[in-house]
Amino acid sequence: MTTNGSATKTMTAKTATQNACKLCNPLGACLAFRGIEKCVPFLHGSQGCATYIRRYLISHYKEPIDIASSNFNEETAVFGGSHNLKLGLKNVTQQYQPQVIGIATTCLSETIGDDVPMILKEYKAIMGEADLPTMVFASTPSYQGSHIDGFHAAVRSAVQTFATGGAKKNLVNLFSGMISPADIRYLKEILKEFGMPFMLLPDYSQTLDGGPWAEYHRIPPGGTPTSAIAESGSAAASIEFGSTLEAKKSAAGYLEESFGVPRHQLPLPIGVKASDRFFTLLEELTGQPMPEKYEDERRRLIDAYADGHKYVFGRKAILYGEEDLVISMAAFLREFGVVPVLCASGGKSGLMKKRMLELIPDLEELEIQVREGVDFVDIENEAKVLKPDFLIGNSKGFTMSRKNELPLIRVGFPIHDRFGGQRLHHLGYRGTQELFDRIVNTVIEERQNSSPVGYTYI
Repeated sequence: MTTNGSATKTMTAKTATQNACKLCNPLGACLAFRGIEKCVPFLHGSQGCATYIRRYLISHYKEPIDIASSNFNEETAVFGGSHNLKLGLKNVTQQYQPQVIGIATTCLSETIGDDVPMILKEYKAIMGEADLPTMVFASTPSYQGSHIDGFHAAVRSAVQTFATGGAKKNLVNLFSGMISPADIRYLKEILKEFGMPFMLLPDYSQTLDGGPWAEYHRIPPGGTPTSAIAESGSAAASIEFGSTLEAKKSAAGYLEESFGVPRHQLPLPIGVKASDRFFTLLEELTGQPMPEKYEDERRRLIDAYADGHKYVFGRKAILYGEEDLVISMAAFLREFGVVPVLCASGGKSGLMKKRMLELIPDLEELEIQVREGVDFVDIENEAKVLKPDFLIGNSKGFTMSRKNELPLIRVGFPIHDRFGGQRLHHLGYRGTQELFDRIVNTVIEERQNSSPVGYTYI
C-alpha cells in the first residue's frame, strides 16, 4: 500500500510504504531485454507503466529507450487484454522488425489473470510462426518482488527460450546481474584477456551507453546475440553473480538442471576478497594465470587501502539498495574498517542476513543491523539512532541525505541527480579502486568543509 503521508501501521499490522527502497518488477525485465540483440521490450499492461519505466531508465542511462505497451484501458481491464496484446505485437513487428520481443506483465494484466502463454500461442497460430520474431515471456507482477526479480526472470526466460544442448564447448557463460554498462565492458575485457570464449547475458553496455548515431535507430545496435544464448546449453560452466539468487529462479540454475552446465555462484566481485574469488575461478575454468595487468590493479588497490584507511577506519555508514549490491558493498567496507551499521533493502529474499554472515563473521558482534523489506522512512528513522557518517546507495536517498546533512555516495541504480551513473565502476579491482577513492574523498571533503580553518592539503 502506498500513501502520501508518513509510514503508518494498519489494523492488520502491515506497514504502509511511503517511498519504497526498490523499483517495480517489470522495470528490471525491460532492462534485461535491452541487453539482447535486436530485442524490443514490450509491457502487457497500461501505457502509464511503460512511460514510468522509460522515464527511470532514460534518466539514469541518458539514452533513448522505446518500450512498447498493449495499452490497457477500462474495457481491457474488464474483458481481458488478449486483443490488445495481439494487436500490439503485430504493430511492433511491422514498425521495428525485431528479431526478439521481450514481453513482461504488469500489475493489471497479472491481477485480471491474462494467460499470456496461451495468447501468444493463439497469435502464432493466426500469424504463422515462421514469419514472427521470437517471443520471450517473463511474468513480472509489480505487486510482488522488485526490479531485481524481474531482471532475473527475464534473463532466465531468454535462456529457456533459446538455449540448446549438445557436446560441451570451450565456452563459459557469465550472468553478471544488474550492473552498470561500464562494469559489463570491464567484465568482457577480463574474459577476453583470459582467452576463453564467453557468453555474457544481458549485455546492454552499448545499447544503453553507446555513441552518437548518424541516423536514428529504432533498435540500438549491440546486445547479446541470440545465437550466443543458444550455445549457452553446451558451455563448460556458468558463472552467476548474486548472493541471494536461488537456482530455481536463475538462468545458470536452469542450464545446470536442463543441460548439466555447472553453476558457479559468486557474490558481486566488490572488494579484494570477492575479486580474488572471481579471478581464482577464472583461472580454474580457463587453466590460465591471472594476466599481469590485473595483478597490477590488485597491487595498486592494496596500496590504496594502506594509504587511505586512516581517513575512514572506524567510520559508520548506512547502505541501502538491491540486496546483492548491499551484501557485497558491506563486505568491501569491512576490508578497510568502515562499519556498515545498517544494511537495508526493499527486497525480501529472506537470505540477506545469512549471506552477510558468511562474508562478515563479526556481523553480530559489531551489531550491524540487517533489514529487508524496508522503505526510506524506516531507514531514516534508523539513521537518527545510529548516527552514521555517510550514506551509500542510489539517488532515491538524496532527500534523506539532505534532510539529515549526511554525505551520499551514489552507487547502483537509479542515479538521477548526477551525471554519468551508467559509467560508474563497481566490480573487480578497478571498480573497487574507484569506489574506495570516492569514499575516502567524501570523508575528507566532509571534514574539510566542517573545519573552522578549511585546511588545504592532507
